[in-house]
Amino acid sequence: MSNVFMTFAWYGHLRLQQSGVSTNWPLYLVIAFSWMIAFFEYCCQVPANRLGFIGNGGPFSLVQLKVIQECISLVVFAVIANMLFQHEQLHWNHAAAALCLVAAVYFVFMKP
Repeated sequence: MSNVFMTFAWYGHLRLQQSGVSTNWPLYLVIAFSWMIAFFEYCCQVPANRLGFIGNGGPFSLVQLKVIQECISLVVFAVIANMLFQHEQLHWNHAAAALCLVAAVYFVFMKP
């Protein structure tokens, strides 16, 4: 859920600009709007990290939490970007990058 809010906070204003809603907004208003959305991202992400962190009884190390978050973030971004920005197309190199992320998850969960 946090990644959905994060994606809208980071890129939603671009869609609003394309649709003409925020074309004349000054930059400080765009930043404030994005921060209002990001608040909900933090409300989801911070508790998830606290619960998932091995130091708090969770199953994941700090690095594992970050790699998981990045992979989820890119999947959520790809879905939302294709919904909001339909002219943005995914290509073979995006699939190759996704495979590299899967490899990153594999390696971060390997025992040293």
